[in-house]
Amino acid sequence: MTAAVNAMSIDVEDYFQVAAFAPYIERGRWDSMPCRVERNMALILDLLDRHDTRATFFTLGWIAERYPSLVKQIIERGHELASHGYGHLRANDQTPEAFHADLARAKALLEDIGGVAVSGYRAPSFSIGAANLWAHEVIAETGHRYSSSVYPIAHDHYGMPEAPRFAWRTPSGVIEIPPSSLRLFGHNLPASGGGYFRLLPYPVSRWSIRRINGHDGEPCIFYFHPWEVDPQQPRVAQAGIKSKFRHYVNLERMAGRLDRLLSDFRWGRVDQVFADRLAH
Repeated sequence: MTAAVNAMSIDVEDYFQVAAFAPYIERGRWDSMPCRVERNMALILDLLDRHDTRATFFTLGWIAERYPSLVKQIIERGHELASHGYGHLRANDQTPEAFHADLARAKALLEDIGGVAVSGYRAPSFSIGAANLWAHEVIAETGHRYSSSVYPIAHDHYGMPEAPRFAWRTPSGVIEIPPSSLRLFGHNLPASGGGYFRLLPYPVSRWSIRRINGHDGEPCIFYFHPWEVDPQQPRVAQAGIKSKFRHYVNLERMAGRLDRLLSDFRWGRVDQVFADRLAH
């Protein structure tokens, strides 16, 4: 039996743009912060090349505007260019009009730099849920074919536990491809990367992905950020204990774990792994 092909995704943003640090780093300071994204993206792109793996890069317009060479490298190395919005604003903190403007600006910018169509979008902090499902209409209006923005788990900052665990068509026609979760003991548990991948022992993540592939018969969609492979990044000293723990735990182990993950499973771009769902 051929092993399942899972979807690898990277949310291209820098450490100072993380939502948990927003109370401590004003947006007006972003341009003066020491940026690490070029260094970290070089490491990630080389790692993917070594494993002959293609991935989807949900890229901030703010990053693309300042580092257009990163967008061009994503395309040149065969990866999918997708949108993370322009300014890393949570969808549920915006009006429909402001959300539309953010998505349209980012999509136009990414397509202009990359020279390719952008069909995928992921909301910062998975900030589409029960209270703002109208966002899918805006995603459709701005020309995106799919979203990966509704996380079907319970979390203190995001989540919609009652949402479908696997790809589903929204009323607007957009295909929602949620980050992977594991159904155990009547609850949906996160199984798709992020801080959980760094916090928990690697075999837990490996077992979870195997269960989703085998028991559920579905591809997994995994995600991480460039700052997660950067243990030398500047520290945000004034952040709270919980935020610091979530952000900094096991950064020094991340690159090695990703290396194992890319060896243990087959991976591909979101648009290719889910091509059959997107075609209908």
